[in-house]
Formats: sequence, structure tokens, C-alpha cells
Amino acid sequence: MGSAVHHVRDDTFEAEVLKSTTPVLVDYWAEWCGPCQMIGPLLDQVAAGYADKVKVVKVDVDDNQATAAKYGIRGHPTLMIFSNGELKTTKTGVVSKAQLTQLIDATLGV
Repeated sequence: MGSAVHHVRDDTFEAEVLKSTTPVLVDYWAEWCGPCQMIGPLLDQVAAGYADKVKVVKVDVDDNQATAAKYGIRGHPTLMIFSNGELKTTKTGVVSKAQLTQLIDATLGV
């Protein structure tokens, strides 16, 4: 996984996501989830391409059940965009790079 994507845990979610001054794309994923593995390289590309505009983080739902429960994560992968501590949009399932960049751009006006 690229260094541009950070892993966030239950105990760091608030500081890394909710209190971030930069918009944050959160990937709720699981090690055993095939579709989650498929979008991993895509997230690396987006993290590098939007490095100055959006922070990309991953939350392993098996290891961080409190955060997953708080946001009602039921499908994997689930992508959420937060800005200024607020949830702006949610997308569940595999997306293409074009769909993901369009989602980011439309949500944040990037």
C-alpha cells in the first residue's frame, strides 16, 4: 500500500478524520473482502493525485468495530467523505477511478 494512504483506528478516528483541516476520504474495508482489495491500488492513486486537497485513510472494520458501528457500515467497501468534521457523502461498493474522482470533485468542489 502506498504511503499516501494512512490507517486509522477507533482511537485515532476523531483526530485524523473529524478534526482534520483537510477533507478526508475514508475507506471502510476488511482484509477478507475481495472488492476491498480491488480498490486498494485505486485509493493509492487518488491519494497521490489529490495529496494537497484530500487525505485518504483506511479503517479496518474488523479491528475497529466501534467506528464501523457508529457510521452504520454494513457493506464493504464503503467510502465516506468528511469535510470540517461532517459526513458529506457515502458510496458503498467498488468504484472506478473516474467514478471516485468525480465523487470527490462533486462533493468538495475540488
